[in-house]
Amino acid sequence: MSTSPHRRTVPAATCLLLTLALSTACSTGQKSSSSGAGAPVAPVSGKISMTYLQKQGDQEYFVGEAAGAKARAAELGVDLKVVNLGNDANKTVSEVRSAIAQKTNGLIVVVPDPAVGPQVVQAARDAKVALLTSDDQICATGPDPAGCAPGDMVPRIGFSGEQMGSEVGKRAAEEFGRSKWNPAETRSISAWKQDVTVCTSRVKSAKAAFLNGGGTGVQNIDVATDNTPTGAQDRIAAVVTANPNVKHWVVWGCNDENVQGGVTALENAGFKADHVIGVGLGAYLACKNWGSGKPSGMRAALFINGKDVGALAVQTLYDRLKSGKEMPAEAFAPTTMVDAATFRNSGVTCN
Repeated sequence: MSTSPHRRTVPAATCLLLTLALSTACSTGQKSSSSGAGAPVAPVSGKISMTYLQKQGDQEYFVGEAAGAKARAAELGVDLKVVNLGNDANKTVSEVRSAIAQKTNGLIVVVPDPAVGPQVVQAARDAKVALLTSDDQICATGPDPAGCAPGDMVPRIGFSGEQMGSEVGKRAAEEFGRSKWNPAETRSISAWKQDVTVCTSRVKSAKAAFLNGGGTGVQNIDVATDNTPTGAQDRIAAVVTANPNVKHWVVWGCNDENVQGGVTALENAGFKADHVIGVGLGAYLACKNWGSGKPSGMRAALFINGKDVGALAVQTLYDRLKSGKEMPAEAFAPTTMVDAATFRNSGVTCN
């Protein structure tokens, strides 16, 4: 899953209760926006069609998101098409135009690159098609959501980057406190794709929570990655080689991929599991370490259920198209911290 201090800070979340199968989510309390920074959209009287455009559609989190979206669409009688964009920003724009040409009533988009936001918004606006994003933010007026005015942000369904990062940093601090490591001999790594705004929000909050939780004195190293396990592994391996005197490592990042890559790099460098603290974000890769029964530096992970986000996105867009209900500026699905002892009973999908 994707997402640097570039994400906008939003007000504290208030709970948004849905009456159908997905129980509780959270909204930032920002003013609602039915138009998604676009033109008004008329309610649909007949059968509703939607198109869900996802980056990295073969990633475990997004596979779950698509499954949740399809299940909710089936319950509501919605004709849903899911498209895997991979990491191709250009494909985003072409698939948006294709969906519009096929008379879709609404679009849900997870963009590979927020820079395409203005083009996506303009296409939806011109066609009077409802637009919603999930996971990552986009802005109607510019490529960087960090500089976007509130009224120009497209409504988003996902998770709170600040909340997620804080939970990761807090758990990392707890693990560090139990380790009794010397801070001078320890380094923490923040690994993420630095042009993805929601990623920066997560790692920035993780850093703050780690320091506030007792990580004072541990030097942090920011590592730019492509948000993949192999990309993170290569970059973190270089950092480890450049710091031969460090005895202990703490790793967090934008997603499970970054932390898994870091844990693997440290294992390959000869670090035993009890000298590594990795706290993932997603749990879909972390659980593979725990399921092996072998010692692992992956100590815990924040479980984010893509199924909840997909279902909530479809429900939110359906309510807009069916009854004209305003879409919240942001709505958040719940998260749970899991580890080797708890993941099996938490709903984590581990393939």
